[in-house]
Amino acid sequence: MPGENDFSRLELSLPAARKNYRYFRSLLRPSTKMLVLVKANAYGHGAVEFASMMQAEGADYLAVALPVEGLELRRAGVSMPVLVLTAGTDFFPEIIDYRLEPGIPNLYTLEALCKELRSRGISGFPVHIKLDTGMHRLGFVPDELPALTEFLRSHDEVRVRSVYSHLAAAEDSAEDEFTLGQIKLFEQGARTLTDALGYRPMWHVLNSAGVERFAQYQFDMVRVGIGIYGISALPGVQLSPVASLKVKILQIKTLTDGTIGYGRHGHASPEGTRIATIPVGYADGINRHLGCGHASFSVGGHRAPTIGNICMDMCMLDVTGIPCAPGDTVTIFGSDPTVGEIAGILGTIPYEILTSVPRRIERIIVRK
Repeated sequence: MPGENDFSRLELSLPAARKNYRYFRSLLRPSTKMLVLVKANAYGHGAVEFASMMQAEGADYLAVALPVEGLELRRAGVSMPVLVLTAGTDFFPEIIDYRLEPGIPNLYTLEALCKELRSRGISGFPVHIKLDTGMHRLGFVPDELPALTEFLRSHDEVRVRSVYSHLAAAEDSAEDEFTLGQIKLFEQGARTLTDALGYRPMWHVLNSAGVERFAQYQFDMVRVGIGIYGISALPGVQLSPVASLKVKILQIKTLTDGTIGYGRHGHASPEGTRIATIPVGYADGINRHLGCGHASFSVGGHRAPTIGNICMDMCMLDVTGIPCAPGDTVTIFGSDPTVGEIAGILGTIPYEILTSVPRRIERIIVRK
């Protein structure tokens, strides 16, 4: 557990991560592999810390967005397979040297990779072929598959480890017809590619919401992202939040008049307003729209609303009537309030809240 001198920290609950992992594993066949997404600093949780937890738990693959994220994991000692979803073409030497596995969304990228591999005398390097089935972000569309298969048959520098696509709206029941259409297109494209290759790469299309709602299409592997961190696509499913952002009160003062904070938007009551200042602000992911009472944080089991504007590195809470003292812990989000509550106030999604916590906030693994 964190020590008494810890200032601001993002606590990562290993039991919660394990519980969420086992929930998703329970929805799968024993033979289905699980890939865990740790891109964007593990959705703000800390990539190295979370990847190490997932490696110990038994995940089959990790995925990152960018090559530099994969390099960070390798340099920290993470040894399990890592898929780089947006490999680009500038980091092929590092991808090869560090045994990362690039996602290939187009022939241009594949040709550039094969050129680098050929110059090194490498064959059979693992790649993952991305199919565009309706997200229309990256990937091969059906008309491009003949050229892709012809290229793959004539180049032994690479070996296709998997074929995958991404669902655009798996969490939305109103879009189920579209989602099922995506899955059908994926099956057709993956079958075409597999038949042309003469061997069977892994197929994967389901994300977290897809696993919860369309587990019958789990194929060979699934990719779990936000779900492993505690956010479910289904009402009534209580996953455990892995991250809790906690800080300590710096100072408390009682005011009977005057204003609080930048712009003088906070106002003291003549009856006395007790103000607690805490050491996080918008540079720490505390969005300015949470200020002026729009959000409240947990202090000793009580909710304390913000007062005045959020500053860059600090914000103030109205703790009138709440027993607390400097050094006491304030929970910004975790089990109370939840990330979902904060996201709802801001009209956004939990992903944005989690990924907004900067690296200057220390990540601490809580093992019990």
